[in-house]
Amino acid sequence: MRTLIVDDEPLAVERMQILCARIPALHVVGTASDGAAALRLCEALSPELVLLDMTMPEVDGLGVARGLSRMSPRPGVIFVTAHDHFAVEAFDLDAVDYVLKPVAQDRLERAVDRALVRRDTAAPAEAAPAESPWIEEFWVPHRSELIRIAAGDIDRIDAERDYVRLHVGARSYLLLHTIQRLEDRLDPERFIRLHRSTIIRRDRIAGLKHDGLGVWSAQLADGELLRIGRTYLAKAKAMAGR
Repeated sequence: MRTLIVDDEPLAVERMQILCARIPALHVVGTASDGAAALRLCEALSPELVLLDMTMPEVDGLGVARGLSRMSPRPGVIFVTAHDHFAVEAFDLDAVDYVLKPVAQDRLERAVDRALVRRDTAAPAEAAPAESPWIEEFWVPHRSELIRIAAGDIDRIDAERDYVRLHVGARSYLLLHTIQRLEDRLDPERFIRLHRSTIIRRDRIAGLKHDGLGVWSAQLADGELLRIGRTYLAKAKAMAGR
């Protein structure tokens, strides 16, 4: 893949060039030290892949990715950054992957593999389905990298101050995001907010229980009873056709 490296730190560019030279699938066609130059080079060089730093002066990585989204054909984007809190925004821009600095060789190789799969399986533009307005996947910090979690695999989301905790089976992951913003981005056909601090995947709800005096609880598939906040009771009853 024809690859462009974008980073405002010369040493970071040099290190990325060395890493890329060890990956036979990549051919580095150029480097850029700021966002504006990156967009100009993408127009001139038509790269298939852009390794993109997130934090740069003037036009940052998100701005570059928005510009690239209007290109045809659109290059794949792998964000390469020291910051994990842009992961949701990066996903919104349909990035291939989100790799944390310092970049390990094997981690970059996995990201490139994903880019290759996406390129090789991409349908023709005229046959592409309409993009969903809802979040379908999350990138969440885990040890020294970020991992992808499909929205459909999340059982429950709990608010924890400025974070949310995503529960996936017996495991859970913290993500820097507010529960209100997340609720707005989740498919309401798949998820429902039952409390100011809790969102549940709808198919995890086994039934609703009236506790008296207008108080209701949701009985979850694992037997847990979760009290429904009054603000969210109407939606919960509507789900049950009440």
